[in-house]
Amino acid sequence: MPTLSKFSFGVGDRFAHQAKAQLAAFQRLQRASITVAPVWNKSNREHSFIGSHPDSVRAAAVAAVAALGYEGPWHTDADHIRLETVDRFIPSCDFFTIDVAESIGKPAPKEQVDAFIARHPELIGRQEIAKLSKPLVTTRADVESAAAKYLLATAEAARIYRHICDKKGEANVLAEVSMDETDLPQTPPELLIILAALADEKVRVQTIAPKFTGRFNKGVDYVGDLVAFEREFNDDLAVIAHAVAKYDLPPSLKLSLHSGSDKFSLYPIIQRALKATGAGIHIKTAGTNWLEELVGLSEAGGEGLALVKSFYADALAKIDEFCAPYATVIDIDKAKLPSAATVNGWSGPRLASAIRHIQSNPDFDANVRQLLHVSFKLAAKAGDKYLNLLKANEAIIAKNVGDNLYDRHFAPLFLNEAQAQPTKAASNR
Repeated sequence: MPTLSKFSFGVGDRFAHQAKAQLAAFQRLQRASITVAPVWNKSNREHSFIGSHPDSVRAAAVAAVAALGYEGPWHTDADHIRLETVDRFIPSCDFFTIDVAESIGKPAPKEQVDAFIARHPELIGRQEIAKLSKPLVTTRADVESAAAKYLLATAEAARIYRHICDKKGEANVLAEVSMDETDLPQTPPELLIILAALADEKVRVQTIAPKFTGRFNKGVDYVGDLVAFEREFNDDLAVIAHAVAKYDLPPSLKLSLHSGSDKFSLYPIIQRALKATGAGIHIKTAGTNWLEELVGLSEAGGEGLALVKSFYADALAKIDEFCAPYATVIDIDKAKLPSAATVNGWSGPRLASAIRHIQSNPDFDANVRQLLHVSFKLAAKAGDKYLNLLKANEAIIAKNVGDNLYDRHFAPLFLNEAQAQPTKAASNR
């Protein structure tokens, strides 16, 4: 069975032009003696919006690995796939994020729930789990309720997993099960029940993505209770470690955080937890790489700056259309968005500062950033005009892509204070 590295980080590259710049940031970590496996992820929805194919993600990764002489683990992720969407990902992906959101909450038949409880009487009563914030105390009714809520979802995950393994071979499949698209975070007993059910189904899951407290909006920082998040995160780590030992799950099983990108306020919490427990982590980010392309084009000036300004004007004119698919994961205050005329009068550095996610910069604008983030179809529509500008301004864009990954993500997650010296240019912007 394949094994995912202790630390892995999911990156998006919507237009398949920044894999080399992204990989260079991972190589900088290698030089600090830290291995974090890059996982290039792109969902079926993104492919359909842009008109791309999963093969393009792998081709870009292969080219980057060859160009930089990278020696280390790397993967391509079929992000948020379901049974009806997975087949075209199978030839080019080795990591599969199995999405069972539609099955969560559908009540499992009573006989299925009863059979699960008969297999797992240990789930009823009091359980002491190492490093859990408090002992688990569950009644039969508690287990029945959680099993009824999640058993159909775990069965669907198993059905998708077996389908992939039948096509690709289990030895070539890294599986994540995504349980994060629900209304409420899973409690520790619920997560334990989910993991026990996946073990029953023989799903050799490598990462599990539960729901956490708070809002994980696309491309901006976490909004929520940091104390509650820290408790949930540490409890989930404890439950996973217990389930691995109890249910013969893969020793490499680890927590996956679907961050939506740029949850900077959570990184110190995560780093503390990883150091205290020795656990691994997979962090999946969204396609904010395209925002770094816009930052680079803005700084480049000329045609690049003009195109970014036109994107903003078009996004503003079609704001409802572009925001609708992401309504649950963005918070844009329309009244605070600058007019197209105002943005058209900005210099390149001024527009770059509005988009670049440095909250201490008074010119940073979370509303502008979120709107542009969800308006990436404009670049797809621009076609070769956009892609040619990416090529013409490769150096400045690559610097923004690499500095963003290393300084604002990797350093606070994986490096100690002495190691985490920001890139000079990035620290001044």
